[in-house]
Amino acid sequence: MQVLILGATSAIAAEAAAIYAERGDRLHLVGRDPEKLARVRARCAKTAVTSESADFSRLDENAGVIERAFAALGQIDVVLIAHGELGDQLASERSFDDAERTLRVNFSSVVSLLIPLANRLEAARAGKIGVITSVAGERGRPRNYTYGAAKGALNVYLQGLRTRLYPSRVSVTTIKLGPVDTPMTEGHAKHALFGKPPRVAQSIVHAIDARVAEAYVPWFWQLIMPAVKAVPEALFQRLGFLSGR
Repeated sequence: MQVLILGATSAIAAEAAAIYAERGDRLHLVGRDPEKLARVRARCAKTAVTSESADFSRLDENAGVIERAFAALGQIDVVLIAHGELGDQLASERSFDDAERTLRVNFSSVVSLLIPLANRLEAARAGKIGVITSVAGERGRPRNYTYGAAKGALNVYLQGLRTRLYPSRVSVTTIKLGPVDTPMTEGHAKHALFGKPPRVAQSIVHAIDARVAEAYVPWFWQLIMPAVKAVPEALFQRLGFLSGR
């Protein structure tokens, strides 16, 4: 298979790339940091790998990123979109520029990649798309609601895209990720619900392979989030472990 990974330098995406490389799939890796990208590429050297450094927050450049990916691979069978950043919630409350960056990185940039991808795969009538979102998009919480709003919007966008592409046999898997012990969560207090990148990556690859519509990763968030969403707001606001900073 021909596999495109966008955001390939994240800890989770790097583990997924290694899984695809182990199976012998051909890879095209795109990430922002050239040095990290080179390390991921070296880790996948047992298969054919090409790569490109790109900053997805430069929205008007993302269509070109996709065109070059198709040129590198010839065709694309699997896409994993894995980039994102938590941002600074407090800064996003004080400055629209900070809020807009969080929304751009986590929502607008993904849409700018999905539009050309979806059109190409729809025309080919084949392909699998997996996009990492977050359980933070399931309910607004004071500690991360700007980030959560971006992920919640992305969940809705993917739901519509999935239905649009269904007649073309192109699957869209929404990966609702719980917290994972990665550099992205450095400085956050870790607890038993934090996932580990190797196992998380395995779950993601499996969900995309199986054409699952929505996958909670790790799996137990599928049990937790319905309960969190069901709490009435008047009660939610009184529960510090849910509504606190």
